[in-house]
Amino acid sequence: MKGHPSPASQGREGAVDAQRPGAQAGLRGPPDIASSVSEKELDQLAHIRPLVFNYSTQTVMKGFLKMLQKKEEYDIIREFLELEQMAVPDDFKSGNELLNRDKNRYRDILPYDSTRVPLGKHKDYINASYIRIVNHDEEYFYIATQGPLPETIEDFWQMVMENNCNVIAMITREIEGGVIKCHSYWPITLKEPLELKQFRILLENFQITQYFIIRIFQIVKKSTGMSHCVKHLQFTKWPDHGTPVSADFFIKYVRYVRKSHITGPLIVHCSAGVGRTGVLICVDVVFCAIEKNYSFNILNIVTQMRKQRQGMIQTKEQYHFCYEIVVEVLQNLLTLS
Repeated sequence: MKGHPSPASQGREGAVDAQRPGAQAGLRGPPDIASSVSEKELDQLAHIRPLVFNYSTQTVMKGFLKMLQKKEEYDIIREFLELEQMAVPDDFKSGNELLNRDKNRYRDILPYDSTRVPLGKHKDYINASYIRIVNHDEEYFYIATQGPLPETIEDFWQMVMENNCNVIAMITREIEGGVIKCHSYWPITLKEPLELKQFRILLENFQITQYFIIRIFQIVKKSTGMSHCVKHLQFTKWPDHGTPVSADFFIKYVRYVRKSHITGPLIVHCSAGVGRTGVLICVDVVFCAIEKNYSFNILNIVTQMRKQRQGMIQTKEQYHFCYEIVVEVLQNLLTLS
């Protein structure tokens, strides 16, 4: 299910600005907004270590690793095919309403009515879903959403404000392989804010690393003057097709996303808000489990996601990549021990 572009998502090259805010690394702008992150810091974040790491814990982790390594590729593909056969609710009334059709980037990827994110007192529509993953009685809370279209930019920032979200994880470039994947929904310079009907978005700071971009935004609600700070983290090394050759960059990125999260559900989007978005949510939950000495089950995590948004983790390659990432993290953990 790759997703068929809706008319709303095509022919808007003029609305896209893939410019980067400068070419230098290091956060720019007021020094009190944030400090730049170093590669050394990211390396340390990638070394996921349980809170208690003794002989008993090492034995458990070795057991997890052995179990994952024993899985043949066909076992993983079989699991993915099981997911593809899952019964899903025919629950897309809001996304199919005539008024809302142009708000969907892909006409066949819609949120379930039961988990969609409502906007404002009238519960207006946005193509976004609440995702709650439970592992060992702990809940991990996300919003999985599509990349904004020009006509849904205001809705997107309204969702950020209403849900008190402080982190947005974006796992796509604006244009990939000559195709618009996500329209730019932020100001591209420190000097000029993005003026919307309800909101003013200011770029306060940014840093360009080797594989992701950090942007610090201030959102101001014009009617009240209330402001809200958001960290926007855009991963730029996912290839046009398939999955990253190395898991290392993505592991560091996901760990930095988790470290940055403070309030509200963690907003995650790619283009359709199901493929790469699902990979990030899955491995983030697993990383948290490893830190807390909890067991985990990738199939169970993805099953939970798919019950809340259709098609989470779109391809068998993406599903396999989840396993690759977790194996690499456990190998690094046990090597360092």
